[in-house]
Amino acid sequence: MQPRDMLEPSQDHSLALDRIDLAIIEVLRHNGRITYQKLSELVHLTPRPCLERVRKLERMGVILGYGAIVDLRQFSPGLSLLVLVALSNQSGRTAQKAFEASMRECPQVLECHLISGTFDYSLRMRCRDMEHYWRLTEAWLDNPELHIDKLVAHPELATVKNPAPVPG
Repeated sequence: MQPRDMLEPSQDHSLALDRIDLAIIEVLRHNGRITYQKLSELVHLTPRPCLERVRKLERMGVILGYGAIVDLRQFSPGLSLLVLVALSNQSGRTAQKAFEASMRECPQVLECHLISGTFDYSLRMRCRDMEHYWRLTEAWLDNPELHIDKLVAHPELATVKNPAPVPG
């Protein structure tokens, strides 16, 4: 699948995005700091309607925010990990909610995704070192409200490709 294919609206897509909206999204994905003047030139609109479209996309939740892609290793020594989490089979929606709330509150959890398959969640984490990770996850395992059955950690060895800011 080409990157452009990811942004093409599907027939069952509930958002009404036209070609200009898609062009705005594509430009902002690669340069969130672009001026509205330059953005409007690239998408062939005048600045005011371009600004109104960006604000509409923000209100719709298509544009979730703006930020910098940061190399944490440059200023925050530590360990980055991909962690797979399986909740116990007896855990219900209440346990899922408790787990998700706990992950949202934990500053070491950079990302948390509900996934399909053997594991229920995929986490991207940043810890000071392996002992810090161990203590944190031991506290999770000891917390009966979280219903964690299994954790499997994969420390990151190197970054092959930095994440691109892709809409939700």
